[in-house]
Amino acid sequence: MPDNRIILHVDMDYFFAQCEEREHPELKGKPVVICVYSGRGGDSGAVSTSNYEARKFGIKAGIPISRAKKLNPDAVFLPVNMELYRSISDDIMEILRGFSDIVEQESIDEAFCDITGKVADFDEAKKLAAQIKDAIRQNVGLTCSAGIAPNKLVAKIASDFQKPDGLTVVKPEEVRTFLEPLKVTDLIGVGKKTAERLNELGINTIGDMSKLSIGELVSEFGQAKGAWMKQASQGIDTTPVQEREGTEQIGRITTLKEDTKDLKVILDTIDRLSGEVSGKLKERKLSFRSVTFIGISTDFKTHTKSRTLGAPAKDAGTIKRVANELARDFIVQYPTALRRVGLRVANFSGEKSQMTLGEF
Repeated sequence: MPDNRIILHVDMDYFFAQCEEREHPELKGKPVVICVYSGRGGDSGAVSTSNYEARKFGIKAGIPISRAKKLNPDAVFLPVNMELYRSISDDIMEILRGFSDIVEQESIDEAFCDITGKVADFDEAKKLAAQIKDAIRQNVGLTCSAGIAPNKLVAKIASDFQKPDGLTVVKPEEVRTFLEPLKVTDLIGVGKKTAERLNELGINTIGDMSKLSIGELVSEFGQAKGAWMKQASQGIDTTPVQEREGTEQIGRITTLKEDTKDLKVILDTIDRLSGEVSGKLKERKLSFRSVTFIGISTDFKTHTKSRTLGAPAKDAGTIKRVANELARDFIVQYPTALRRVGLRVANFSGEKSQMTLGEF
């Protein structure tokens, strides 16, 4: 596949923490740390992500929570709220699908779009990317960074080039110049051990790597990896953008006007969300077999109740009926005030079953 494509990579900025800032505006400007607690009690666990204010103190993904608290005891520490992040991710991917025929969701907070057929050249692509960034900001309330290039490899590197809220365009004739001064670790796929070995060989930049012969790289790193490294260092990548098969879902979640355990308020909200989800199913000609009710309590704990149907369904009535039953069961089991409620459907069948919304 020749690199006459125009590929866009969209990467949300500090996604989990930014979602929490959106839900709690009072957090903006404060160091926010999202944590995966181990369940052993106390501060056992690791940092999932942090916002830029927290990163200034050296708090980053992967470090122990206890260490993060020593680095900045005054930071706001929150548990991962995956249902919230999935719901917001769903909304973002919906926006991307409105701008691109092919969207490959790489993770909960990033995706590739093949916009070759949507724009005439890279200048038009930049304008389209700006529209996408604005649409996400206006409709979801979050910022993202975007990279545009002739292939996925360079587009992904470009999206990380001017974070946060960046937009970087690398035209075909600019690829080598763009990559050459970057560190070898900026090349997606070059890990710590590979980078250490390259550094031992005096190879510190992607430009340095590109000067090595394929034979030298193969002898050091093996046939497959060596050949890939040679191509990648020259900005060559023929990997297509394609929908990913996997566990798919369509969901909606909303914040209630006030914290409540009033069943009527909760059911009225679920009925509205059921209509929205049904509309998305109709657009894609999909049937579903599972329904999940989501309740987020005032202490920000997420609870779910699910049911798998005996046969596929696609109508709003079935969604409403099952979601209502699940909500009633939930209130009986957890008689607690809710801050947010939502629902999702999954286990799809139909003409277009290879969706990727919220697949994580």
